[in-house]
Amino acid sequence: MTRRFDIGPVLVAVGALVVLVGLFLDWYGGLNAWNSFELTDVVLAVLALAGLAAGVGLLADNELLDRRALPWIAGATFVLVAAELINPPPGAAGQPLGLGAWLGFAGAVVMLAGTVLTFGRVSLNVAVEGRDRRRRVAAVDNRPPPTETGAPVKPARSSESLLHPQAEPDREDEGEAPRSA
Repeated sequence: MTRRFDIGPVLVAVGALVVLVGLFLDWYGGLNAWNSFELTDVVLAVLALAGLAAGVGLLADNELLDRRALPWIAGATFVLVAAELINPPPGAAGQPLGLGAWLGFAGAVVMLAGTVLTFGRVSLNVAVEGRDRRRRVAAVDNRPPPTETGAPVKPARSSESLLHPQAEPDREDEGEAPRSA
C-alpha cells in the first residue's frame, strides 16, 4: 500500500508549532513575547493555532479550516513577526534579539514555504508494505562444484536452439522435414 503525504501541510503545522513555542522564549533580552507585546502576542498565538489546525486538517483529509485561508494565516504571521523584529516595542528598544524572536521568524518562513508547497501540490510518496524475502533461485543453487584447479565447470549446453531447431537424426534419415519447436 502506498501512502501519499503532502509536504506543504506538514511544514505549515511544524512552522505553526515553532511560532507557538517561540512565544514562550526570550524575544528581547530577558523578555518573552507575552511580557513585551500588548496585542501582538495574542494575535500570533491565534494565528499559530489556526495554522496548526489547517495543517493537521489537510494532512488528515479533514479540512478544519478552508484551505483558501491558509495563505492569509501564514502571510499575517510572517508580517507580524517581521514587523516586531524590525520595530521592537518601546520597552524592548535597544535589547538584543533572543532565541524566541528568531524561532518565531523561522516558524513564519516555514509556514509560508509550506503554504506555497500546499498550493503547488508537492507530495512525498511512501510505500508502507511488508518486505518480500528473497527467494533462492534453483539455477544459482544447483551450480556444479568447481574442479580441482578451482575453475568452475561450464554447464553443458543444449544442442537444440529455440530459434534454429535442428533436425532429429532419426527422422532426417527417413526423409521427413525437420520439426520446429
